[in-house]
Parts: sequence; C-alpha cells; structure tokens
Amino acid sequence: MTNRPNLPATARFTARRRSLFGAAGAAVLGALGTTTLAGSADAHPVSRKRRKKMKFSVVATGLQFPEGPVALPNGDVLVVEVIAGTLTRITPDGTKTVVADVGGGPNGAAIGPDGRVYIANNGGLNAFPVGGYVFAGGIPADYVSGSIQAVDLETGAVETLYTSCDGQDLRGPNDLVFDEHGGLYFTDYGKSDGVTGDRGRLFYAQPDGSSITQIAGGMEGPNGIGLSPDGGRLYVSETYTARVWWWDVTGPGQIKGGQTLGGSGNGNFLYTASDYTNFDSLGVDAAGNVCVASLITHGISVVSPDGDLVEFLDIDTDGDPGITNICWGGPDGRTAYVTASSTGKLLKLDWPRRGLRLPFCDRAGK
Repeated sequence: MTNRPNLPATARFTARRRSLFGAAGAAVLGALGTTTLAGSADAHPVSRKRRKKMKFSVVATGLQFPEGPVALPNGDVLVVEVIAGTLTRITPDGTKTVVADVGGGPNGAAIGPDGRVYIANNGGLNAFPVGGYVFAGGIPADYVSGSIQAVDLETGAVETLYTSCDGQDLRGPNDLVFDEHGGLYFTDYGKSDGVTGDRGRLFYAQPDGSSITQIAGGMEGPNGIGLSPDGGRLYVSETYTARVWWWDVTGPGQIKGGQTLGGSGNGNFLYTASDYTNFDSLGVDAAGNVCVASLITHGISVVSPDGDLVEFLDIDTDGDPGITNICWGGPDGRTAYVTASSTGKLLKLDWPRRGLRLPFCDRAGK
C-alpha cells in the first residue's frame, strides 16, 4: 500500500468519478459501504463552524484494510483485516500478531458474553488501488456467503455460527453490537456486482448459534450499528445515503420505528450529512452521541440523540479517505482508536468525551 495524499478536490473528483472507476469500480463502490476517494476537507460545510482538527498518534501501519477495532482491558487493540481475512492483535508499541485466520472478509468485531470475539464476516471482497489508496469491494470468485463467527482469543479457534436466516444466505454482514442480555444485533450490507445489488437487512441473533431473526429489511447499505447508553435505541448508519436511522428497542431483538414516512427499514430519521459525504461504521459515546466515521471528508461526525451535529472531528492521515471505525479504551474511556483503512493504519486519539462502556468488554482473555 502506498500513500499519496494529493488527490483532486471533491468537485473535480465527483465529475471524474465514473470514468475513473469504470465498470470494475462501480462494482466495488456499490458493494461494501466503505470508501470513495477523498475530497478537500476545507470544502466541508461544517469546517468553519464546528470542525475540529484532531491530533493523533499512529499505533500500527501495514494493515490490510483494518476495521472493527476492539480495545482490550490490558491495553491491546484487536482489529479485523478485511483483505487479509484475519483477526489481529496490536500491542501499544505497534506489534502485530494474527490471532486467527477467519477467511472471507471480516468486517466488524465485538466481545461477547463468553469472552470470545464475534465477527461480522462479509464473505470476502476484492482489493484494488486507486490514487495511492487501497479500496475493497465487489464479489470475489471464491465468495460463498457471509457469516457470523466467534474466535477464542486464547486458542485462535474459529466457530462459524450463522451463514443464513430462514433459508436465505447472509450476504455481507458488516458490523455488530451486543445488548446487555447477550444477544447481538448486526447489519448485512449485502453484495453488488455493479449491475444489481442486494437490499440491506438487520438481524438479531444469540451467541450460541441457537437463534437468528431478521428484524428489518429493504435498507440502502446499512453499515455501522450501535445502542444508546440505556439500550433503548438502536442506531444504524447507511453509507451512500449518509443517513443515520434509529428504532426504539422494546425488548431483546424487538425494535419499533415508523415515525418517518418511508424510513429505511421502517426506521426513524436522525441525521444526514449536508454535503457529499459517505458514512461507515459508528460508535456511541457515554453521553449518547452517535459518532459516525465519515468518508470522503475524513473524520468523525458527532451527532446528538436529537439529531443535531455537535461537531465534526477532522482526522487527516496522509489524506486517507477511509476513516471507517471508532472504539474507546483507556482507564477513563477517553482514548479513541480509529481505523484509517485505505492507508492501513490504526490511530490513537485523546477524545473530548468518554466512550460508552460496552457490555462484556472486560470478559476478553488477556
């Protein structure tokens, strides 16, 4: 992977986008909900009002499209490497160790009630370079289905729990979050060959492999997923619509929307970007703000539970357009870890607010 930050500004890039990518690019950009090329951060409408340029340190480099960071109690961080098909442990000094080769395209990760690491695996993606950055998408020749997996951190043993629901294959699981009851919500972004594409879905499943239920469908690329601090709201970000939706959680795996006419997945509308931006994954902080990884204009959009933009935190590492995920760790929950996927980095930042402490986060093995 190479780093070449001098890319065209958003206006020029938008005009050239179709010719730059062609048919192959269309397949990739319509498949994953991860990336397009970066535009000028200075063109972002909030840059003069609520934009804050963040300082950070680089914890690790040379990762193959890292996503799904998980901060462990001992200070290590786990990431999945989408292109490499691995779950990887990174120590504070940047040492990388492969915990498990899970195959396919691991996309999101979370600690479950049994201390294992649960992975939303999209089934595999193609990698290709554009403008000095690495991107991922499309449908590889060996693709079979997506899956939900569990990895034992002590042994590296991988168990595949789900590959289908009610006779329909999981197409491209993307991200997941556990509730306090031990069930897991996850998004299925779907797959696209550049001509046709799946509609996205949401699922709720038990971590022992005993039960999986589709709880929403007909979505436009659902990507990140998270719960409010009290567990009463479920949030989901969509990539190319750059929208965040929410539902009331009325019971384990039971959600209610319907407040927005035509809401994606019958969800309630929370927020959309005011410019040409894509959304990737999200995290929820301790105050209940939804922190959405924002692509093209690289950074994190911090959105209040009322749908107001609190601030945009600009994270510029060699112009990487693939700022995809955030998690929090450290003794006070104010250390943020962010994946810069298109340059293969894990970043560490001091965050202005505490991150939400997730269920079961202390149950991971050392």
